[in-house]
Amino acid sequence: MNQFKKVNRRDFLRLGMASAASVPAVTMSAKIGTGSRSGERFRGPFPELEEVTIAELQQAMAGGHITAQQLARQYLRRIRDIDQGGPMLKSVIEINPDALEIAAALDQERRQHGPRGPLHGIPILIKDNIATDDQMQTAAGSLALVGHKPAEDATVAARLREAGAVILGKANLSEWANFRSFQSSSGWSGRRGQGRNPYILDRNPCGSSSGSAQAVSANLIPVSLGTETDGSIVCPSSANGIVGIKPTVGLTSRFNVIPISETQDTVGPHGRTVADAATVLGALTGVDPLDPATAASDGHFYTDYTQFLDPNALHGARIGVARDLFFFSPETTEIANTAVAAMQAAGAVIIDPLTIPPELLDDGGAEFNVLLYEFKDGINKYLSRLGPGAPQTLADLIAFNIAHADQEMLYFGQEIFELAQTFGPLTDPAYLEALQKSHFAAIEGINQLMDDHNLAAIVAPTGSPAWPTDLVNGDHFLGGSSSLAARAGFPLLSVPAGFSFGLPVNITFMGRAFSEPKLIALAYAFEQATQVRQAPQFMPTLE
Repeated sequence: MNQFKKVNRRDFLRLGMASAASVPAVTMSAKIGTGSRSGERFRGPFPELEEVTIAELQQAMAGGHITAQQLARQYLRRIRDIDQGGPMLKSVIEINPDALEIAAALDQERRQHGPRGPLHGIPILIKDNIATDDQMQTAAGSLALVGHKPAEDATVAARLREAGAVILGKANLSEWANFRSFQSSSGWSGRRGQGRNPYILDRNPCGSSSGSAQAVSANLIPVSLGTETDGSIVCPSSANGIVGIKPTVGLTSRFNVIPISETQDTVGPHGRTVADAATVLGALTGVDPLDPATAASDGHFYTDYTQFLDPNALHGARIGVARDLFFFSPETTEIANTAVAAMQAAGAVIIDPLTIPPELLDDGGAEFNVLLYEFKDGINKYLSRLGPGAPQTLADLIAFNIAHADQEMLYFGQEIFELAQTFGPLTDPAYLEALQKSHFAAIEGINQLMDDHNLAAIVAPTGSPAWPTDLVNGDHFLGGSSSLAARAGFPLLSVPAGFSFGLPVNITFMGRAFSEPKLIALAYAFEQATQVRQAPQFMPTLE
């Protein structure tokens, strides 16, 4: 049970303030987790923060029971004891040295003028490929960009600051957002090493937004930002048992976010609840002249997505079950079937199976070709803005990795980098042909499916239970359901659906462009009906 709900809020937060006033030195606990047989697990300091929501934290700060600075200090202590010690998750790549000062200024502002909004004083982590103009690095996990900071915030980082959020640090990730090698291990970066799954530590956290999801799941932070090209928000959401929103491409700005794909990249939130993820999403939206793709969101974005939280949204909603995207493992299928039954019990009209045309599922490799073309173009443009001394081209990154192979290529190489380097400009007819087969065909195909069946959403399992991390052979990835929406640039919302052998599995809601309000409503109704989320156990291995 959530510690916030065991005692009344005033008593609880009075205790929280007292403990925050004097944070003792880090003590390493040898008791990582004794497993489900004894029922014991590693808790870490300030266990009262476990599963706390943004709304509860705001109520506590509004009541004067805790300050933003005290809250930041408590989360920093949990990061020290759980991420750097104890279970040693390696989800946080760097701490913002200005965080406590920023939080103190926000406390003063609250006293004088009141809060700016629902994120005022709320700590957040952002992925290490999202630029910040401060004392932190922005390096996509790579040593190649350390010391070469961008000249200004990413738009999404600037909007978080404007909303009053405290950027507590940068989250670890699969280096270069997992677009460097075919044999990579998700959650590994040259800057931080291999991240660990908080449920079972020798399991993989999935990527590329691995650290963003790990930290939220382990209650090291209330919410975080990740990025997705194809699966990088929703797969870590599922592997770490939390909520992830992958927005429509263009709903959130990508300016000064280290790129892979102009047509598929997007920035979105992780949270332990649909409400928390929706709260963060509202702070990120809006047309940004620095990212032309956001022009399409004009008239389609909201600054408050919590208005769409509807516990009855499944009633009468037509849901297509994409069984063509199901078969990753028997365990996954069983959980997904239970989730679909729960939707039906909540009043949804289930169309099962929803047959997806084979040519829509298999684009013949066109998506990967699109990504190779767009990555080379996008990364060269991003690097060119970093200034003298920094790598200026993809060729420079390749040369850096060769020169620092003992640090950057210990476990896997850079075949994708080298392949992308051979590709031409975005005017190449082969690129335009691949874009038609992948991107535009997916847009047309999804819209046609939803029109034909009058669907509110399409559902499929997000992925399989997490696999054992293997730095020698790379990921043992059984499959995921993200690619069709990724190719189209359409939104996904992944929400906890069940557990297999103590490992979480999520269900994904897929919709049309800018259908986030509908997906949030449906996912919230499912979440409220099922209440699947459980805090991780930090078990060393699967018994």
